[in-house]
Formats: sequence, C-alpha cells, structure tokens
Amino acid sequence: MTELQEYKCPCCGGAIAFDSTSQKMKCPYCDTEFDVETLVNYDDELKSEQKDDMKWETSSKEEWEQNEINDLRGYVCKSCGGEITCDKNTVATSCPFCGNAVVMMEQLSNVRKPDYVIPFQLDKKAAETALKKHYEGKCLLPKVFKDQNHIEEVKGIYIPFWLFHADADVAIRYKATKVRTWSDSKYYYTETSFFSVSRNGSIAFERVPVDGSTKMPDDLMESLEPFDFSKAVDFQTAYLAGYLADKYDVDDEKSIKRANERIQKSAEKAFDATVQGYTSVLKENSSIQLHNGEVKYALFPVWLLTTKWNGQNYIFAMNGQNGKMVGDLPLDKSAYKKWLFVLTILIGILLYALSYLIWLL
Repeated sequence: MTELQEYKCPCCGGAIAFDSTSQKMKCPYCDTEFDVETLVNYDDELKSEQKDDMKWETSSKEEWEQNEINDLRGYVCKSCGGEITCDKNTVATSCPFCGNAVVMMEQLSNVRKPDYVIPFQLDKKAAETALKKHYEGKCLLPKVFKDQNHIEEVKGIYIPFWLFHADADVAIRYKATKVRTWSDSKYYYTETSFFSVSRNGSIAFERVPVDGSTKMPDDLMESLEPFDFSKAVDFQTAYLAGYLADKYDVDDEKSIKRANERIQKSAEKAFDATVQGYTSVLKENSSIQLHNGEVKYALFPVWLLTTKWNGQNYIFAMNGQNGKMVGDLPLDKSAYKKWLFVLTILIGILLYALSYLIWLL
C-alpha cells in the first residue's frame, strides 16, 4: 500500500485536501485555497529545513595552574552585580562596571586587622602634576613616559607597613688612633697613640617602618619616608573606599630581620657620631639588646605608577601626604646618541673658533 501524503494548511495548521470544484487544495477550517504546485513546493521546502545546530567546543585546551588558582579571587559587586577578579592581596578597588568603591572584606579574613591608617592628603591630580614635574627637563627620557594617557595610569594605593617599637640598650667598642707628626732639622717624627673607646647607652625607637608587601622594593619605600604619623587615625574600612589596597604578604615575624637591620644601623650611626677627635676609628664590637618590643600594623598612602619599557619594570611612587616623588628613569639611547653627536659637533666648532682666534692674535 502506498503511504498517503498529508498536507497541512500553512495558515492555520489544519489538514487540507483537494477540492474538485476549484481544482485547488482547500482548507476546510479557514477556507484558504492553494495551487497544488505551490503547496507541493512549500511542503518540499519544509522537509528540507534543518533543526538548529548551535554547538560549541567548550573544552579548554589549557588548564589553570594550581598556583594561579591560589593567587586569584573573585567577588561580586553589591551595587551592580558585576563580577570582579583580582589578585589575592587586593583589599580595596573599584568596580569596572559601575565605578562603585569595593572593599573586599573576605580578603581580610584570617589576617591581622590594621591598627592605623594614614589617609591620603593629596589627590590624583596632585600626583599627576608631580609626575609631570618629575619628567621636566629630562630630554633623554623616552617619549612613552611623557604621554598624557600614560601619566593618567597613576593609582592611589594603601601599602601595608609594620611599625616596630622598642627600647635598645647599646654597647659599642671602638679601636681608635691619634697620630701626631713633627720634625726638627734632621728628622720627621710620627707618633701613633692607640685607644680603646667604649660607648654605652639607651635609645628608644618608635614606629620603625618595614613594608609588608613583596611587590614593593624596600629601597623605594624607604625613599618615600618619612610619613607624618601625627596624621594617622584608628583604622576604618571607610578610608579604603575609592583606592586600591594591598594586604600584607610578609608578616610581622618575617619583617623582624629588616626592622633589626634598620634599628642597628640607626643606633650605631647615633653612637658613632659621639666618637670624635681621633685620627681613625674602627668599630670592634657592637651589642644591641632590645626590650619592650611591640609591633603595630598600619596602611600608608602612596600614589603609584608601574610600567614596563624595553623589557624592564619601572616603578614611580609618590608619598600620599607630602608629594615626595621617587623612581628611576630610563635613558632613550637613540636620543642620547643624537645628543652626543650634536654636542661633539658643537665642541668641535668651539675649539676651531678658539684656535682661529688665537691665530689672529
């Protein structure tokens, strides 16, 4: 038996049949008539249609390393619902979707709460102005560093610092000499006297700062000092809003060595200055005994620009209180060669003019 072809009305979906009176296909439900050839072509077109096939290859060809997973954190902005992905040490930032200030309280879990914060005294405009001034007169600076858009990349960030307080009993022994010379009609005489010099005393250290971030070079942070601690206030998360903030990744225990180095250097410098009147002084022994030690945790304000040029990282930082700017500048070797060439020509011309003037005289 041959299977009968069933056609459905394109208008209402009802089954249609051939109407002998009109010699057309007719729908008994909506009375719509169709030419047989048109209906057959329409039906063939329907049969040739394919279902949607919108599959994607979603398997990742490269998986995250475990250390990369450990270094990233994801957060949802409470203002707009946008998801923020950032470094594990970022505590405060702004939402890239709505600009809302975000303080990531989850980052602060299981870490020590700051005791103090020194709020920013200078705004971003002041930081940009200071950076432009830092560039002024430096004709050998690569052009990319003078670009306005580049300057606008400067960010305000709170840097974690450990503040060490202690009293120190200091005892230092020196070997010193005094040299006396004289002469008579026959000889020159030299007399060298040797002395053992001791210095003992106590000195108090308050808030010796050690930055608690491995991202920030110690020498750069020390160059930004001093920070005016009289402007410090008890820590409140509200001060972080609108700025970036890092939590420490070097704890107070690991910072002790650096603090001791700074204390020892400062104590010895103070006591060395009291040993005077000798021809030579050599430190033979130094003993520093600390007691009443205490460590506080604080956040200091810094305006920061980090950039890379010719494969090398450059960091420019400004004290967020007093505007002190530090940072090494690169040398544009191409500009330097041109400058050296021009200088050589000018010197040559000057020497030629001078020799000609001498010849005329």
